Amino acid sequence: MDKTGIIALLAGIVLIALGGFAIWAFLPEVIIAVKGLVGIAVVCVALMLILFGILIVKD
Repeated sequence: MDKTGIIALLAGIVLIALGGFAIWAFLPEVIIAVKGLVGIAVVCVALMLILFGILIVKD
């Protein structure tokens, strides 16, 4: 490996450690954010299904 690969690997490991610590430190907020993201994903899927259904009905 060259220097760039080693630096990228070390930076990735440090960022994973910092991210894990941040998730652990702010766990209640992370849970709330994940619940919100799940709700947004469900709404997006529902909108796509509605549009798909409208396109099928028009044919």
